Amino acid sequence: MTNQQPKRILCIHDLAGVGRSSLCAILPALAVMGHQPLPLPTALLSTHTGGLGSPAVLNTDGYTPRALEHYHALGLKIDCIYTGYLSDEEQLALVRRAFELWPDALKVTDPVMGDGGKIYSGLSESLCRGMGQICALADLITPNLTEACYLLGRPMPRKLEREEALELAEELAGRYGQVVVTGLPMGQDLANAGARRGQPGFLVKRTRLGTSYPGTGDLFAAVLVGQLLRGGSLEEAAELAAGFVADCIAATPETADTRLGVWLEPRLGLLAPGREE
Repeated sequence: MTNQQPKRILCIHDLAGVGRSSLCAILPALAVMGHQPLPLPTALLSTHTGGLGSPAVLNTDGYTPRALEHYHALGLKIDCIYTGYLSDEEQLALVRRAFELWPDALKVTDPVMGDGGKIYSGLSESLCRGMGQICALADLITPNLTEACYLLGRPMPRKLEREEALELAEELAGRYGQVVVTGLPMGQDLANAGARRGQPGFLVKRTRLGTSYPGTGDLFAAVLVGQLLRGGSLEEAAELAAGFVADCIAATPETADTRLGVWLEPRLGLLAPGREE
């Protein structure tokens, strides 16, 4: 990988300055994996929105479309378009435009809409429908359980067993092509269920810890994308991503403020080319 041209990844996500989430987790992970992340922030926030008070927020709708056209005018080759949180209809149009400008790029969408069986406050039904349309244009989607159930129009299961998790991933793959459903609670484990259209699904499990941290989903998806662009299979990429997130959680002191996310910085070297085994 060190002798190859870095893969350029257009990252359409929000940027929260404090909390190790969104672009603050995504950019270092992709960079240390040998890629060139190109951030296109959909919003600037002083902190993430999970328990750190009311953040200062700056919407970037006046900037992002012009930046996108500038990148295209420069003739930049984009190998992957990786999208996350979108707050309004203009940002849905922004993603569609990016997909149009670089049709050969790998298109990965994390359809950030909700968690815990509920859609996030402030997201309209029309915005969620639009997110579903973006998923239909993507090559790979990485929903959590709530988002997966929304996309399939089914209720949240009361209990999730192995066969149900695989069925969920396979049904989504049949509709969207490739999928990894993240953060599935399965007894003492936390699982990720993946599938490709027409192929049997797979599960990647790690022991579930009692503590929850913001940003781990962003970190998982970033490592997943990074490994796919290094030529790994979907299952290999999911294994690496799950293992790295678990390692970062284990490296975070029990006394640390969980609102500030996992201590990923000391562990980033594990993702460097040649270290992924």
